[in-house]
Parts: sequence; structure tokens; C-alpha cells
Amino acid sequence: QVQLVESGGGLVQAGGSLRLSCAASGSIFSIDVMGWYRQPPGKQRELVATITRGGSTNYADSVKGRFTISRDNAQNTVSLQMNSLKPEDTAVYSCNAYILTVRDQRPYWGRGTQVTVSS
Repeated sequence: QVQLVESGGGLVQAGGSLRLSCAASGSIFSIDVMGWYRQPPGKQRELVATITRGGSTNYADSVKGRFTISRDNAQNTVSLQMNSLKPEDTAVYSCNAYILTVRDQRPYWGRGTQVTVSS
């Protein structure tokens, strides 16, 4: 059984920083793409950033230059450093990973962590 567990959310003032982390555990053979998504209040979930196993990254235009995604393949973790936070970054942030197990290869999701940015 595979689990993704996020940590690091919280309340921060505009202009501040937070670092989110996500750890994958269970019967994992390998992990392909890992990423962060967010769902603002009353809106649909949207892509924040992704990173391949080789380290290639992709960012939403709204976070480019402010957020940095990174991963540790040995530890099966992915992190999101968020700087210069804005009130519009307020959302539930969820970790996603495309994982190969003995049964299949498919995307897995964490339960999410709340990030609230006050103005």
C-alpha cells in the first residue's frame, strides 16, 4: 500500500515563505513524475509545479520565479519552497506522484495541506 503524506502548511503573511514536503512510502519500485497541485477556495484544482525523476521542472505561470520544486529520489520525497507568498496562493496543496508498484503504475495523491496567506 502506497501513501503520500504532506507537511509544512500553515498561516503566513503576504511576502513570507513556506516549505512544503511530501513523503511517499510503501511498496514502491520507482517514482516517475512528482508534483504539487492546489485547490483555492471555491475553485478547481490546478497545477503548481512538477518535476521528473531526472530533475526537469515545470511551473504554473502564476508561481514562476517564486516557487521552487525539488525532489530526493533516494528518499522518495518532493518539496516545494514557496517565497514571496500572495493572498491568492491560499489553497489546499496536494502532492501527486506517478508510482510503479508490484500491482500497477498510476498516480497517487496525498490528502493535502492548507496554506493560508494573509494580506
